[in-house]
Amino acid sequence: MPSKEGDQEITLGVLNAIEKNSNITQRDVAKDIGIALGLANTYLKRCIKKGLIKMQHIPANRYAYYLTPQGFAEKARLTAEYLSQGFQFFRLARTQLVTILDACQKRNLNSLALHGLTDIAEIAFLSISNYDIEIVGIIDKSSALNEYGGVPIFSNIGDLPPVDAIIVTDLGDPRQVVQGLSNYFRADQIFVPELVGPVKLANQRGSKS
Repeated sequence: MPSKEGDQEITLGVLNAIEKNSNITQRDVAKDIGIALGLANTYLKRCIKKGLIKMQHIPANRYAYYLTPQGFAEKARLTAEYLSQGFQFFRLARTQLVTILDACQKRNLNSLALHGLTDIAEIAFLSISNYDIEIVGIIDKSSALNEYGGVPIFSNIGDLPPVDAIIVTDLGDPRQVVQGLSNYFRADQIFVPELVGPVKLANQRGSKS
């Protein structure tokens, strides 16, 4: 079963989907949210049982779904909570990135790269405006973009121009990312925000400076 946060996110997704289209099918709800059909069915039944959604039979053996007043109220509450969590994420990420940027500035590490085009990378772009530091490249194998904010995106780290340090903004497995980066950077050139994950850098070696 999803975590509490995942449960709330799915419930909000169901309520949003129903509000946008009362004639939506369970399969469309599943596709819209990105969950399995069986899970969509479970959440629809749960919302109906809680009085958040009303189901009405319509011709052609189909059903129409409508948000009840209680459903609209719950949707508003979950939306506010979701936005609040998003702000907390932004604030935490920015605090940790500022700490890293402060350290880079003190050490005259003025050219940086990011590993991973994620929400954390976007926050890094917002945070760096107060520093005499430049982001010169982003490593992201899965991105279909060639650049972001005027900064080139590389799928191969070998194509990255020389930089003083790199910040891991990838939300995948940070240990695996750092292990790969250690072939190109020294441990003191790799920065990992705590939000990404705890990674020990002490015993890593690098060949690129």
